[in-house]
Amino acid sequence: MAAGFAPVYAERSLDDPALRATREAVELVLHGHEPYPALAVDRHWRLVSANRALGALLTGLAPELLQPPVNVLRLSLHPSGLAPRILNLAQWREHLLARLRHQVELTADPVLSTLLEELRGYPAPAPSGREHEPAGVVVPLCLETAAGPLSFFSTITVFGTPIDITLSELAIESFFPADPATAEALRQLSGQAGRLAT
Repeated sequence: MAAGFAPVYAERSLDDPALRATREAVELVLHGHEPYPALAVDRHWRLVSANRALGALLTGLAPELLQPPVNVLRLSLHPSGLAPRILNLAQWREHLLARLRHQVELTADPVLSTLLEELRGYPAPAPSGREHEPAGVVVPLCLETAAGPLSFFSTITVFGTPIDITLSELAIESFFPADPATAEALRQLSGQAGRLAT
């Protein structure tokens, strides 16, 4: 209540029965994107849900980073997370930090501000001077995996007309293969994938 007025938007848990149809829509998008990785995150980059294709890329990471609530930015940049596997870590790190910095500037959210400081404190590759160079039309995520090097670009999907705060702050990031070799490797991995806990 502000100045005696009820809040304009409700904030429910994603498990609330009123959000059942939207939760099902999120799961439909995630599963429909297989064999390519996709995940849903909340405003603090905590994993809400993910498809099996993402789980296949996370094998062998530090178990404590995979315990709910999983923060996907921490998982990406932590030295015991994906960071050692990211072939273009300097560029990808700069991209993620810039996205998070922009969110902090827009929202002044103290949780995001603390996360930004934590991520900045992680070991970073020596600057090459190329971190800010354009990478073509998108910044790729290039990963070394058991299936060989994989290259992705991503899109972000949000609800178009939310009147619930939870939905307005939910984002689905879908990763697409940036080359035919990645597409083929993901098709082969799809039978071996496991579900990631949320």
